[in-house]
Amino acid sequence: MNFLTNEELQLSNEYTRFGHIIRPACNLSSINYLRDSMVNVACNILGIEKVEDPDHFLNTIHEKISVADLNSFRLKVIQGINSDEKFRFHYFQTAKEYLYSLVGNELSMQLRVNLSIQFPNDNSSLLPVHSDTWSGDSPYELVVWIPLVNCYGTKAMYLLLPDDSKKLIQDFKKLAGKNSEELYQSISKEVKFLEVKFGEVLVFDQGYPHGNIVNREKETRWSMNCRFKSVFTPYGDKKIGEFFEPITLRTQSQIGMEYKFPSVK
Repeated sequence: MNFLTNEELQLSNEYTRFGHIIRPACNLSSINYLRDSMVNVACNILGIEKVEDPDHFLNTIHEKISVADLNSFRLKVIQGINSDEKFRFHYFQTAKEYLYSLVGNELSMQLRVNLSIQFPNDNSSLLPVHSDTWSGDSPYELVVWIPLVNCYGTKAMYLLLPDDSKKLIQDFKKLAGKNSEELYQSISKEVKFLEVKFGEVLVFDQGYPHGNIVNREKETRWSMNCRFKSVFTPYGDKKIGEFFEPITLRTQSQIGMEYKFPSVK
């Protein structure tokens, strides 16, 4: 018997059917906190005092940084946002209700939030088609993907939806020896580019093939990603304490984990 609410069932059915959901952020102030923090860190690195229009600043960052300096800049920004003790809390708040419905309310969260910055017409920041589970991630994980700018067209990420992913898996032996570009070309007509606006969150199953291509739009893409899973589900290569930490562990679980049977000897 299933005691989920109708709203939870609807969300779960959509997620199961399409491998993802796109929804308004659960907490608008939290998503604004994330963008403001990102802009402040970037401005400090670049020596800029104040930004009047965060959206314009982020979308046109390619006018201020060269492709050669992009990765160094990105790593500095990642270090900056992850040194903010409140950043991951606000990240979680943006998708809290969806996570509780899809994963549960005892969650482990990735220790560090990742950041992607993709300049227009730049092929140095590509993420080739892949499935995280193929490289050792647990199938019990999902990804909360948050754009800091509107992502559309080639500025967005793509996902191979569940039905097409199942077909790919069935024919996987035929693709043995092919590189990632050849693999992408074999599914390029089936992948779906996911339009996600600032103020929305994308939650997707990282077991389905996904990635990006060269950004042919005129604006830079800024997007963050972070994995979540239920505390007590199996872990892959990324272990609790090393890659994940519990963030919503409940009292009785803590008591149970610390319980010791009395000795009779």
